[in-house]
Amino acid sequence: MKGQIKVAKKRVVMASLYLGVGPLEQELVDCLESTLEKSLQAQFPSDLKVSILLDFTRGSRGRKNSRTMLLPLLQRFPEQVRVSLFHTPNLRGLLRLLIPERFNETIGLQHIKVYLFDNNVILSGANLSDSYFTNRQDRYVFLQDCAEIADFFTELVDAVGDVSLQLQGDNTVQMVDGMVHPYKGDRAAYCKAANKRVMDVIHSARTRQQMLHAQTFHSDSLLTQEEAAAAGDRRPAPDTWIYPLIQMKPFEIQIDEIVTETLLTEAEQGARVYLTTGYFNLTQAYMDLVLGTWVKYQILLASPEVNGFFGAKGVAGAIPAAYVHIERQFYSEVCSLGQQERVQLQEYWRRGWTFHAKGLWLYLAGSSLPCLTLIGSPNFGYRSVHRDLEAQIAIVTESRALQQQLHQEQEQLYLRSGVVSSATFEQPSRQVKLWVKMVTPLIKNFF
Repeated sequence: MKGQIKVAKKRVVMASLYLGVGPLEQELVDCLESTLEKSLQAQFPSDLKVSILLDFTRGSRGRKNSRTMLLPLLQRFPEQVRVSLFHTPNLRGLLRLLIPERFNETIGLQHIKVYLFDNNVILSGANLSDSYFTNRQDRYVFLQDCAEIADFFTELVDAVGDVSLQLQGDNTVQMVDGMVHPYKGDRAAYCKAANKRVMDVIHSARTRQQMLHAQTFHSDSLLTQEEAAAAGDRRPAPDTWIYPLIQMKPFEIQIDEIVTETLLTEAEQGARVYLTTGYFNLTQAYMDLVLGTWVKYQILLASPEVNGFFGAKGVAGAIPAAYVHIERQFYSEVCSLGQQERVQLQEYWRRGWTFHAKGLWLYLAGSSLPCLTLIGSPNFGYRSVHRDLEAQIAIVTESRALQQQLHQEQEQLYLRSGVVSSATFEQPSRQVKLWVKMVTPLIKNFF
């Protein structure tokens, strides 16, 4: 990321849940500062713009937080830097007054993670925090020189930014002129305005793509790879397609949910799906699809020791046990349906690391390589579908080289895992306290 920031000329766009407050995060901010400084001092000053989108509640947590980290940039480069803090419209009124810090993050978040530098884009599930830069396992895909994707995500972050609170140089926040306030204004009016702003971006991207698709597939310029190489001038037929998938249920946008459900429903008999999530808490709909199809599933999840909440203070410390309880219930259901051969659970473990990887790889029947992957921010759980703002991409490819890279990525993650069996839950570390079992059904929609 630092290397990309240093050579950015036009734009740096970063969307994340939060920016951490450690020395590595400070290096990132310093890097942005020196690039902005250079852009002003250049012989021909560039119009470099920096846009950062974070979650309001998570970014405001503690006295030193994401906001205080970014204030110097805003103060020095007010014309070039924009920091937007998304505040869920569901946290309002008495609830907002009464619910304490940290707990207020359970209501809904800005969860999209995209890091963009000119026309290069990193899509990931990782936040801008030191653990992700050191010992937290995640997934990353780097799309180089991909103007259409870069433009789409720039417009998407701009749209969410426009319906978010704008951080000011004095650490106050205010809305863009004319925009309904997310928690002081009318909720329905805010959600309607937000839906329109985001859907305008999606519709215009769709129109551009349809035109491009028509040019690519319905004109005489389409050549096979061999013909193109022989002709040496016109572009070969594309072998890889990228579909951005957006999920913003508070604004009634559920493209990602529809596509994921369709994928799980339509996958043919004999296909294999590798699904991974840092927080195993599938929605009932996804669970029913996994249990009700003929596809072979291998689901990778975090063992309690590599769960991000392991060893946390207070109530949060019980969250890994709640995930064990959910996992055990799902495993019991798999066994009661006699599906252990078809649906396999595997737990990731790595000493000194935590696990946050999420996504899916699809292998068609008879194929040893995947032709599709989903990568981005969703965890396939209730929060991802119903509460938070999420984005991922589907990469569909016929390129053997890319299929091999995706296969290798999947294999490396699954290599560090052990298969779950009934013996797994007999281990002392898997004993779940009664109060956790009782509370889990009540709170599982919040984490």
